[in-house]
Amino acid sequence: MAPQIRPLTPELQKVAIEQLKEDPDRLEADLLAFRTWIEQQPHLNPRTDDQYLVAFLRGCKYSLERAKSKLDKFYTLKTKYPEFFRVTSTTDGKFREIHQTGAIIYMPTPLNENGPRIGIWRMGLVPVEKYSILECMQVAQALQEIAILEDDYANINGIVFIMDMQGATAAHLFQMTPSMAKKFTVFSEEALPLRIKGQHFINTITGFEQIFNMFKPMMSKKMQSRLFVHGNKMELLTEQIPLKYLPVEYGGENGTVPEIVANWEKKLDDYSEFFKDNANYGTDESLRQGKPIDFDGLFGSEGSFRKLNVD
Repeated sequence: MAPQIRPLTPELQKVAIEQLKEDPDRLEADLLAFRTWIEQQPHLNPRTDDQYLVAFLRGCKYSLERAKSKLDKFYTLKTKYPEFFRVTSTTDGKFREIHQTGAIIYMPTPLNENGPRIGIWRMGLVPVEKYSILECMQVAQALQEIAILEDDYANINGIVFIMDMQGATAAHLFQMTPSMAKKFTVFSEEALPLRIKGQHFINTITGFEQIFNMFKPMMSKKMQSRLFVHGNKMELLTEQIPLKYLPVEYGGENGTVPEIVANWEKKLDDYSEFFKDNANYGTDESLRQGKPIDFDGLFGSEGSFRKLNVD
């Protein structure tokens, strides 16, 4: 039976073949091998539809062993830390209120028309006295999970993020504890199938350097090389992300924030049952074959932290 996967545009298919080692003639066999392994893991209960699984293969450049590891950690971390990584409702009040601020958005047109998806997080739009960083991360997690399912640009070419701190305060930054930073870093690098191709920081504020210096050593050397701090120099950002690919509110041509939010509001409605169903997927560590997960070793005890490898 042919895989139930959206056909890629010719441009994206070329990238998938040349950069991700995708072989359309082998796709059915690759998915079968992946699914067969999943069925042999009594502890693991993931989604197994073709479109979902191919995102993990693409995110790992068709290394089956790495795809197995990512999928396992994706569901292990969702189960172990549901308040961080498992979104089961996109309709509750605070979730929608945060989303409607336009603080966390994905641009409709990817970079250079056919490149990575562009995400923007405008931290200062979310009142720190009303919403926690974890509540904001739930919104970000939901948008990422939808991108895994339906965004071919993000799956093939990855994502570039812009963190805009205009209007933020030190109180926003210091919600992020070292323990939280470790969890988000591990999830991003070792579990998420979307490859982060760049992280840009603009309009940085007092206190940023302290948080930045906490995060950076936790990242792989490759990911560290993809961090760009531009201060308040917008021209440094637009050297890498041309202005036209930013929202109208930034002087760009890539839609207005209210339009983008409205489109995603409908999408979140459409996916409400999908997220409710997330409660049915995960891991049962009591059934894991071999050694149990060493969470102290993964996240570090007494302040230590294991170095990560990312491709």
